[in-house]
Amino acid sequence: MSKLKAVLIDLSGTLHVDNEAIPGAVEALKKLRGANLRVKFVTNTTKECRRILHERLTSLGFELDVNEIWSSLWAANDLVTSQNLRPFLIIDKAAEEDFRTHLNVTSDHNAVVVGLAPDQFHYENLNKAFRLLLSGAKLIAIHQARYFKRPDGLALGPGMFVKGLEYAATCKADTVGKPSVDFFKAALGEIDPAAAVMIGDDVIDDIEGAQKLGMKGILVKTGKYRPGDEEKISPPAFQVLPSFKEAVDYILQHMNVPNKESVS
Repeated sequence: MSKLKAVLIDLSGTLHVDNEAIPGAVEALKKLRGANLRVKFVTNTTKECRRILHERLTSLGFELDVNEIWSSLWAANDLVTSQNLRPFLIIDKAAEEDFRTHLNVTSDHNAVVVGLAPDQFHYENLNKAFRLLLSGAKLIAIHQARYFKRPDGLALGPGMFVKGLEYAATCKADTVGKPSVDFFKAALGEIDPAAAVMIGDDVIDDIEGAQKLGMKGILVKTGKYRPGDEEKISPPAFQVLPSFKEAVDYILQHMNVPNKESVS
């Protein structure tokens, strides 16, 4: 492959699960920082704003700047703002900070924005969203993950609620986060996808999404990974490895990582 310039890294399930770091992940990230590579953290996490997520990660020992996090919440907020939409938000209270410019919209909604918000997925909220969609409002899914990993096991993601609204209102959601090609493009900026690799635990959202853009995907067997996931996509993941630690080791040992003198 061409010289590697960037590594995109999923967060939940890849670096941590809730308030516990994946074993070896903190040290592996420090090791990766020693290479001449741009590191970006790409996440569909919608249960908390970027600031809170950054605080959680640093408290676990990870070294990262808040501006290195590219979240589907921020991407969704950009979309709503650019299209001058008045959203009805179905998002977690801890995520509202990233939508602060839209929190005062209490009527005349012309969009429904859905994130992972377990406490908000009750009948009245979903029925209000359904009626707005019937009236022509746009449905925006911050992401459509089927499930995610919690300390007590797998848990339902927002995808089933988005699909339910699509079915009931006979509409189609615009999906903002992974596996959207536009989401990965925004995270990469000017970097050629062929010079980038994505590390994640979700074979569809992380790996297939990134590889459709031309990146290489490394699937890790932590977080939401289940045996056989690697067989669900074609072409398959570039590599399937036990964890983020092994993914970093593989990148540094086997991929075309530029040395300091060759970096422009």
